[in-house]
Amino acid sequence: MSVPRTWMLLGLGMLMMSPVILAASAGDEVQVEDPYVRAVPPGQPNSASFMALRNTGDQTYQLVGASSDVAEVVELHTHTLEDGMMRMRQVDHIELPAGESVSLKPGGLHIMLIGLKQKLVPDDQVLLTLRFSDGSEREIAAPVRKIRMTMGGMTGH
Repeated sequence: MSVPRTWMLLGLGMLMMSPVILAASAGDEVQVEDPYVRAVPPGQPNSASFMALRNTGDQTYQLVGASSDVAEVVELHTHTLEDGMMRMRQVDHIELPAGESVSLKPGGLHIMLIGLKQKLVPDDQVLLTLRFSDGSEREIAAPVRKIRMTMGGMTGH
């Protein structure tokens, strides 16, 4: 039994008009707020990127990596206190709980840019690609900022 052509066209039209449910991804649900890359003195081979990552979704994601053309290697890092000394350590991921914001900041979680391929001049833009646990990615432009130092350490930007 064959289906008349008009019925097939009508069915196809109804399918096209029905709402399409798209699965959300971390790349869509994680908002990146105030990203920046630290300017470094000439000859300094490494820098870092900082930002706030706000997960607006209802499921937990993880930031599992990042990349940038300005560095040979890009890694996720944190600072830990060991034997009375602050040490920087690479981490496999950064947890992004549903409905929460995670700060990547000096002295805490951050993205390391290792083996810089170019100078990082204040007000230039650095493109970073963030990779999430669900396989999605998000490209961001982070301005280069000079971080002021004080007697007590970094004051921010």
